Amino acid sequence: MWSRKRLDIGWSDLLFGACRVFSPPNRDAAMRNVENLWPEAENTLACLSVRTGFDLLLGALDLPRGSEVLVSALTIPDMVRIVERHGLVPVPVDVEPRRMAPTLEQWQRAITPATRLVLTAHLFGGHADMEPLLALARWHKLLVVEDCAQAFAGLGYQGHPRADVSMFSFGTIKRCTALGGAVLRVRDADLLTRMRTADAAYPMQRRRAYLKRLAKYAAMKSLCCRPVCGLIVRACKMLGADYDRWVNRAARGFPGDDFFGQIRRRPSASLLAVLERRLLRHDSRCLERHVENGEALAAMLRPSVDCPGATLEPHTYWVFPILVEQPECLLKHLAKNGFDATQGQSLCVVGPPADRVDRAAVAAEDLLTRVVFLPFYPEMPVGETNRMAAAVLEYSNAHREDAAG
Repeated sequence: MWSRKRLDIGWSDLLFGACRVFSPPNRDAAMRNVENLWPEAENTLACLSVRTGFDLLLGALDLPRGSEVLVSALTIPDMVRIVERHGLVPVPVDVEPRRMAPTLEQWQRAITPATRLVLTAHLFGGHADMEPLLALARWHKLLVVEDCAQAFAGLGYQGHPRADVSMFSFGTIKRCTALGGAVLRVRDADLLTRMRTADAAYPMQRRRAYLKRLAKYAAMKSLCCRPVCGLIVRACKMLGADYDRWVNRAARGFPGDDFFGQIRRRPSASLLAVLERRLLRHDSRCLERHVENGEALAAMLRPSVDCPGATLEPHTYWVFPILVEQPECLLKHLAKNGFDATQGQSLCVVGPPADRVDRAAVAAEDLLTRVVFLPFYPEMPVGETNRMAAAVLEYSNAHREDAAG
């Protein structure tokens, strides 16, 4: 069974992290080393997670309560939770499935006198065109926050130069993961200073906590290898356990009830050391091959199968989503062929404000009910990718014939 996702971290990185837990570097130096990898280090903040950085940002901005934050409608629930924690109102802006981003007209219609900030996400590894949104935001004097958590493409791309804030994640399932950590580029020096001051007051991530993460995901990395993954899937079926739910819960970065207590911490020196190592050793040639394979897979599936966002350039194919009718049937069909696909449980559709039900994100809701994420990563041989594409096309064609009959 080809697992749905492989952790993008090597055994040597995990061992290095464990060594740095017991022999940590100077933390201030480790933080500077990470920030200095970005061209404008003076505008850069390394922190525990994108959630941490976004929370710091909203705290430093101190916007009036009731101010509206426009959010591209597909995001993770925690981002909405953070907006609401600061007394702000998240307003969804629906996405256009081919671009996996709102159109300029959709952004325009969502703006009201209460709008203060725009949070836009690059989804699935694609990079949406920022220029129209940035021009619109400047006209209305809105801050633009660019969520690049799913779109890291190496140190060559460090966010749009005119975005007010660009956020990059190196959490568990992200590319170039350090099992935590984030880098934010903040254009406003005074704003960044306030964020640094607040971050410095947080308690430190405990070394023991990071060691537990290393051990936990070393175990998960072992379980994701092809023979073991198949055994686990079969065992879950025999025991009546929900394998999909178990995997998604295990991959959560901040489980438990004390969410804000968990994100409001500074990254340990050990984590920062691993993050520096991962960034310095990022394999751009491997990424290039992966992108080529992603383009080939998209070409094989089109036009029979919709691949949302696949036409975006640049695109890293962090995940590979497709849209189908009756996705649960496709999941079973792929499982029979040895592919552990999933509908995913990490994304949500942002709900409209209670007094603006007309802002419901209809396209995003439809997409989330029909999306299937295929297992797709550099370790999968091209022959297996082709076999998976054939299985998807077989299902799609059979479903089309049944619908026509």
